[in-house]
Amino acid sequence: MRKPALEIDATRTAAAAEIKAGKEEEEEEPVSPTGRLFREPHFSCHIVSVFGLGGAVDLPAVRAGLEASLARHPRFCSLQVLDEQEEDPRPKWVRTTVNIDDHVIVPSLDPTATSADPDRALEDYVSSLSTLPMDHSRPLWELHVLDFPTSEATAAVVLRVHHSVGDGVSLLSLFIACTRRASDQSSLPALPSASAGRRRAGPVYALSSRPRLSPSWEALAAFAAWVVSFLVLLWHTVVDVACFASTATSVLGDPPTLFKGGEGVEFRPKRFMNRTLRLDDVKYVKNAVNCTINDVLLGVTSAALSRYYFRKTGESGSETIKVRSTLLVNLRKTPGLHTLATMMESGKDNGAQWGNRLGYMILPFHIAKHSDPLMYVRKATQVARRKKSSMESVFTFWSGSVILKFFGIKAAASLCCGMMRNTTLSFSNVAGPTEQVVFYGHPIVYIAPSVYGHPHALTMHYQSYANIIKLVLAVDETQFPDAHELLDDFDQSLRIIREAASEKQKDT
Repeated sequence: MRKPALEIDATRTAAAAEIKAGKEEEEEEPVSPTGRLFREPHFSCHIVSVFGLGGAVDLPAVRAGLEASLARHPRFCSLQVLDEQEEDPRPKWVRTTVNIDDHVIVPSLDPTATSADPDRALEDYVSSLSTLPMDHSRPLWELHVLDFPTSEATAAVVLRVHHSVGDGVSLLSLFIACTRRASDQSSLPALPSASAGRRRAGPVYALSSRPRLSPSWEALAAFAAWVVSFLVLLWHTVVDVACFASTATSVLGDPPTLFKGGEGVEFRPKRFMNRTLRLDDVKYVKNAVNCTINDVLLGVTSAALSRYYFRKTGESGSETIKVRSTLLVNLRKTPGLHTLATMMESGKDNGAQWGNRLGYMILPFHIAKHSDPLMYVRKATQVARRKKSSMESVFTFWSGSVILKFFGIKAAASLCCGMMRNTTLSFSNVAGPTEQVVFYGHPIVYIAPSVYGHPHALTMHYQSYANIIKLVLAVDETQFPDAHELLDDFDQSLRIIREAASEKQKDT
């Protein structure tokens, strides 16, 4: 079992903590509570993202681009510093000089391995990063350059960032702010609007149509609808918070299944693998079932886990098994791409909030056999709609801050780890650019993000980009030695659900 990564706290007197030459010392900013949580040895999380490129890597262009953009971002040119002279020392962000050569890594790989099975060589290298600690005496990010062709791309770069620097959505947005449209390299890329993929506008409980009434009755009906929605929201929040508290304190836990990680899983190496799915197939199912893209992906996940589970266990499937996933919710509005681009150009915050402001949500998945494949999507839609009518993530963020303030980081970390150890999976779905973009002149073919360092043996990420969706699995290889079969199950599940949706459309 791998030991916890050694955390190195730089001090003000360290040479690496020099303030940039020619600039005035800027006000130090404390590391956010969630960022401090990600520093804990039992919860030291890292984000690792693979970007497939459509051309060979021009290393001087990449270095020059990073120096002019990413390396100027306040978090990417700062250290986490502890002032030992304080009575209660807490980490703060302090600017330092960035040596770009410390952060751009070009590994020496066996050319025989990269030519014999390049996809495996890429997967092996990215997976090996989960065994290597980061150097906390310099800014906590690295860009690994893998300049050899694979089945999907001509080359790849891998961005590894400590999770205390920012949440996944913020970091992805920051990276995208370093790119430009392939069709117009003077313009920033376009991201999906906040309403993209939604089934309808308005609250969950709003009526889609109703007979016209007099103004007084209209006002009364609107008030009654608001009261009902508020009471339902309150009740769902109370139930979800009680469930969350019971899970975090080990009163309530998922049953042991082949998906659930064991003791010390957060310290074991992870294997990262991905599969490309067609966004058009997901949209087709979405339109056929009248739901959202996220609902379809939740349904595909439930179907894939069910296929894998019943094949491996040989059970009949007469009973439904519920496993729960932890879903991180970004509660801070991520700065727009133009704001991020300006932030990197100026090297200043520009008033934009940055970092981690995350709430937690527990999302159930049903392991079952359904004769109708679309039933997986319908049940996922019900679960998603139920979770949308709850303030669970807001309350968990607030309660975490209160616990941190009054009981300290150890108590907050203990509750957070308890919540994850008593659930089974991690799940996320992030929307990326809607068109192809270029990274310092290099066309991006795909984006495949993931995370490691948390106590789950299986983590699933969906990342849309242009007309594809990348499914990325991070698995404990000792628990999932046949993880590529699980990856195939996701591919097959989407195909079967897509065919069922096509048959449904023919019958209507």
